[in-house]
Amino acid sequence: MQLNSKTRKLTYLAMFAAISSVLMYIPEFPLPFLPPFLKLDLSGIPILLAAFMFGPLEGITVTLIKDIAHLFGSTSGGVGELSDFIIYTSFILVAFLVYRTKKTKKAAVLACAAGTATILITGSLSNKYLIIPFYEKIMPIDAIIQACKAVNPYIDSINAYILFGVVPFNFIKGTIISVVTLLVYKRLSVLIKGRIAA
Repeated sequence: MQLNSKTRKLTYLAMFAAISSVLMYIPEFPLPFLPPFLKLDLSGIPILLAAFMFGPLEGITVTLIKDIAHLFGSTSGGVGELSDFIIYTSFILVAFLVYRTKKTKKAAVLACAAGTATILITGSLSNKYLIIPFYEKIMPIDAIIQACKAVNPYIDSINAYILFGVVPFNFIKGTIISVVTLLVYKRLSVLIKGRIAA
């Protein structure tokens, strides 16, 4: 790869990181029947696009830049950003391992499905051991459960919060991000890689 090509690649990665950062700052929106503080953002789309186009390290780099940028407006003392980094890194690594075996449309769909399944696990673990312990220091755990129970009567404990809140939330999030990525990936990949190689 010539220096010019490397410069173009870095430019595109910076662009993906900037778009991802902006998408994370755009007001997030809650989902019906899920805890009100679980809000959906679409910052994962540029991350997955970067990972599919250039590789897992580049996707993880975009994630890291985005989360560092978000630290300046963080309300979780960096815990939310760390959780976000763990979740997207696990998605990228698993999706890449599936996709690299055979780079077809079917493989891309399977990769996204595997990545989504992975974040159900990593999202649950990061919530239980990072997010919830942090917010327990701010407000009583009973108050957190009651806020969740107000929108979903099945959430009456931390484990129920993870099962009926975190898991469906990450499933919806992973599905939306995967679908949008699959819809735009091929055309965008041909365009960008053509310009990098030029």
